[in-house]
Amino acid sequence: MDVAQVLWNAVVDHPYTLLGPLVLAEGPAATVLAGSLVGAGLAAFWPILLIVVVADVTADSALYVLGRFSDRPRIARLLRRLGLTEKRRLRLTTAVVDNLPKVVAGAKAIDLAAIPAYLAAGIARVPYRRFVGWVSLASAIRAGVLIGLGVIFGRQAAELLKSPTTAIALTVGLAVVVTSIHLVVRRWAGRRFRVTPAL
Repeated sequence: MDVAQVLWNAVVDHPYTLLGPLVLAEGPAATVLAGSLVGAGLAAFWPILLIVVVADVTADSALYVLGRFSDRPRIARLLRRLGLTEKRRLRLTTAVVDNLPKVVAGAKAIDLAAIPAYLAAGIARVPYRRFVGWVSLASAIRAGVLIGLGVIFGRQAAELLKSPTTAIALTVGLAVVVTSIHLVVRRWAGRRFRVTPAL
């Protein structure tokens, strides 16, 4: 059995087990790839959506919790390394308190903005129930769109996905395309809809 076959068998046999860590590593590309498995009939939509949203919300909640402990010296130093300077902290905590839905939406559009934004939500002591509600909604919408794109691709490529070598080449190609588009959109959105302007 060749390497391509082993890799493809792992993906097909355990799509739900592998998806959570993949989403944490590279959310948009992993989500579209999971959608392509749904489109090809190799995975079910609802478990995929649930796993993506749970992984997303878990990562965002970790940032929120880190922000809650920002008064501890070691964590304060870590937050500064993550880009949350005193000036940025003041601006973001004000933005989070005044308009949490807009900040969450911006952070979902521009992944790099999520780190300081969600840290600031913890620092500002935004009620966790409110925070997780908006984050879950935004994550579900984004996951639905990305999975939908993957489903369209998976249906078109269902026959090709039956060959392990072709399937891996296609999924790697799709991951590269999605990641590239994501980076371009993030850069464009970062200029147009700055969540953290001139911080």
